[in-house]
Amino acid sequence: MMQKKSNDQTIKEAIDLLLETYNLKEKYLETSVSVHWEEISGKAIANRTLDVYIKQKKLYLQLSSPILKQEILLSKKKLISLVNDKMGGEVIKDIVLI
Repeated sequence: MMQKKSNDQTIKEAIDLLLETYNLKEKYLETSVSVHWEEISGKAIANRTLDVYIKQKKLYLQLSSPILKQEILLSKKKLISLVNDKMGGEVIKDIVLI
C-alpha cells in the first residue's frame, strides 16, 4: 500500500481547494441544492416543484400546489435549516415562493 506524502492531497481536498481559490464554492453549493432537491425535500415536494434555484442566499421555489406553498411558508425556518445542514454550511438565508 502506498503511503501518502505530505504534499499529496485527496481528490476531494484538491477540488475544495480549487473551488475556494477561484471563489466558486458558493456557486457550487447553490447548484448542489438544485441537483439534490428531491433528496433534501422528499419526493412529494420535489414532484410538485416546478423550479428551484438560489440567488443571493435566497432559495427561490416555484411550486404547483397552493397547499404546498402554504406548508412551506409555515415551515420556512425548518426548511432553511434542513438545506443548510445538508449542504454543510449557510447556503441560504431565506425562501421566496414564486
